[in-house]
Amino acid sequence: MKVAVLGAGVVGTSTAYFLAEDGHDVVVLDRQGGAGQETSFANGGQISACHAKPWAGPKVPWQAFLWTFQPDAPLLFKPWRFDPALWSWGLKFLANCTGERERINMDRTLRVALYSRAVLKALRQKTNIQYDQQLNGILHIYRTKPEFAHGRRTAAQLAALGLAQDVLTPGDCVKVEPALADAVRKGELVGGLMSCDDESGDALRFSEELAKLAAARGAKFRYGVDIRTLEHDGKRVTRIVTDQGDETPDAVVLSLGSYSPLVARQLGLKLPVYPAKGYSITAEIEDPSAAPTVSITDETRFMVFTRLGNKLRVAGTAELAGWNTHLDPVRVAPLAKNVMSLFPRASSYKELNAWCGLRPATPDSVPLLGGTKFDNLFLNTGHGTLGWTMACGSGRVIADLISGRDPEIEMDGLGLERFGG
Repeated sequence: MKVAVLGAGVVGTSTAYFLAEDGHDVVVLDRQGGAGQETSFANGGQISACHAKPWAGPKVPWQAFLWTFQPDAPLLFKPWRFDPALWSWGLKFLANCTGERERINMDRTLRVALYSRAVLKALRQKTNIQYDQQLNGILHIYRTKPEFAHGRRTAAQLAALGLAQDVLTPGDCVKVEPALADAVRKGELVGGLMSCDDESGDALRFSEELAKLAAARGAKFRYGVDIRTLEHDGKRVTRIVTDQGDETPDAVVLSLGSYSPLVARQLGLKLPVYPAKGYSITAEIEDPSAAPTVSITDETRFMVFTRLGNKLRVAGTAELAGWNTHLDPVRVAPLAKNVMSLFPRASSYKELNAWCGLRPATPDSVPLLGGTKFDNLFLNTGHGTLGWTMACGSGRVIADLISGRDPEIEMDGLGLERFGG
């Protein structure tokens, strides 16, 4: 079967690999010059099933309102800006801000994340793919007692759903990550949670290496291609019109991240996906002994710190400002300030290599996976901040569906139908 995958980010590339492994004739279309060049380019680097807690929750609306007055807030949005797409998405988000919806959405998200982590592990064992991976877990640090108490409650919820975490004292945190010794000595940490089975690694390098493996299995990657139109006959997508020739595949996978809804609306599909702009900085490590070796999530400052070879990646913040890729120095400043405070001797931080990218967020933090009203169109998008975490599992699921197999996880609640589509 000829399958066109739209998008060569970490999600689209993973999908292409598993489809090619199944023997399909795969073509991948992407406007960039290579795999992983947009949202996957410089993300936080975490494969973090531990972050399955959805954004939408009972306390979030009030906190988000308070943050609207802080230009450097972890989550920034301006509801007064004329943006019908954000208003529509926001209403659906508010509908998910209940305790019951939070529990359901956490279950669905964790289902995909845990499966994907297992698929990645099997892929690594099979191919020996290298991407600056660290397999020693993710450490969550807390700076206040109320936040730590809340973190432990969330950990108990995740444990009930199959993800165990260890509760750590500040001294335990230093045993796990010696580079935190200065912060603990100054009394900045009150405790931590350790997700021992989570991982980290460079999503860009992974995408590039996996694209090579997919190509070796026959997949074709067409870069620098603009997708103009998806033609259909009411039941099937019949043609993909691009600026460099057309494709007439038997099946189509939409994996264009935040741009997925802009393409889907040509078909009359309304995807509740809105871009959440995230930022990162990457610094050269000059003193390896003072830099972390375990990926760290600062739960108080909503930032992650990940070592990728001889580089230190710091990522965080979310800005709901539409399809805007302008890099705002105000949003970069907290990242630089906090890494210099937490790991002051790891680098001189002369060059920060700031970056921003659009993460495709759904109102419930659950990706859009599966079929549509068109017989040959499949969705693999809307992974939000967990695209790297969910990429392999999502790709495997879509390959199973197209190949006529039942996926290895329950698909209930993962498709567009949950939003009435």
